[in-house]
Amino acid sequence: MNRSYQQVEMRPVYGFFHYLTAVLYDIAFRGEVAGLENLPRAGSFLLAANHASYLDPFLIGAQVERQIAFFARKTLWKPGLSSWWLDLVGTIPVDRDGGQALSAIKRVLRALKDDRGLILFPEGTRTPDGNLQTPKPGVGMIACSTQVPVVPVRIFGSYQAMGKGQGLRFDTPITIVFGRPISPAEYDDPTAGKERYQVASNRIMARIALLQEPPVRVI
Repeated sequence: MNRSYQQVEMRPVYGFFHYLTAVLYDIAFRGEVAGLENLPRAGSFLLAANHASYLDPFLIGAQVERQIAFFARKTLWKPGLSSWWLDLVGTIPVDRDGGQALSAIKRVLRALKDDRGLILFPEGTRTPDGNLQTPKPGVGMIACSTQVPVVPVRIFGSYQAMGKGQGLRFDTPITIVFGRPISPAEYDDPTAGKERYQVASNRIMARIALLQEPPVRVI
């Protein structure tokens, strides 16, 4: 893959770790990456992916040539290196108990206003068995509130590489597929009333489920 030194256009710390993760992917988890042409070259957007491993946000983000933002549990902000790193790479803290929701939304809007992307996981948490889970309404809420394109992403192999309750297994191929962007008109149904956000999440998750692993290349 020609990465064309895109890290120079990112914030220094983000660009450094973006490069390291891309190299790690190429060495330890080399699979196929398909659909990069579907990523917007300009403007704000959301990436919505299935979630099978702690590896997912890093390996997906390493394929995107633009700096994107991530969500992470608020509990990860601990004194020391962890908080410093999370803040410098633009991570948005989320309180799973429901607190500080307004603060998180403001940071989301700020990131999108800066024409950045944001990666989200409709399932809300990692799958316990490698299969796709029912989405939660949170992603639908953010998508409907921001009215930006949503790029569906499906990652294959990350559960085998480091699934829930499992250790890290190097040399496990991980393939990442980016689908065609979903417009607000496709995912948002303002007439759905109280179910509007869940409907949007369902439609986005359905598009993720449609993405298929590309054929294995024979050399």
